Amino acid sequence: MNQTSTVDSPYPKSRFHWKCKHTWKRSAKNTAWCLLGCSIGDFGTILFFQLSQIPWDTLSIIIFAIINGLITSVILETIILSRQMNIFLSFKTAIGMSFISMISMEVAMNLLDWILIGEAKIVWWIVPLMLLAGFLTPWPYNYWRLKKYNIACH
Repeated sequence: MNQTSTVDSPYPKSRFHWKCKHTWKRSAKNTAWCLLGCSIGDFGTILFFQLSQIPWDTLSIIIFAIINGLITSVILETIILSRQMNIFLSFKTAIGMSFISMISMEVAMNLLDWILIGEAKIVWWIVPLMLLAGFLTPWPYNYWRLKKYNIACH
């Protein structure tokens, strides 16, 4: 067996490492776009329930916020990718490449909100912390995916 391929993987065997500044920068950009998309649906949902005072329990609001965050992120990434490929392929790519990143981002943001606030609520000081948690949680995964497979959405 040669060094550039394995029997189990269609991808070439690489010398993966965590030291590439270019990949960290590019993966940070990808993660930020994903965070923007997720935050629109997530924060919008939490704020809606907060302002309307609809009596849903916290877990239901968090689950709904996560779902809406995933939807808005997929929509944003599909729109961005549609400049490079057709809309169907853009959607498939957004779902296939970023969904793990989006889920981890959403869970981190909402878990932090629940731990620190005790409910699904937007207050001025929690937003930067939620965004930081939402960014840092999937960033290493995005770096790994980009470095190992050269797969990125943006």
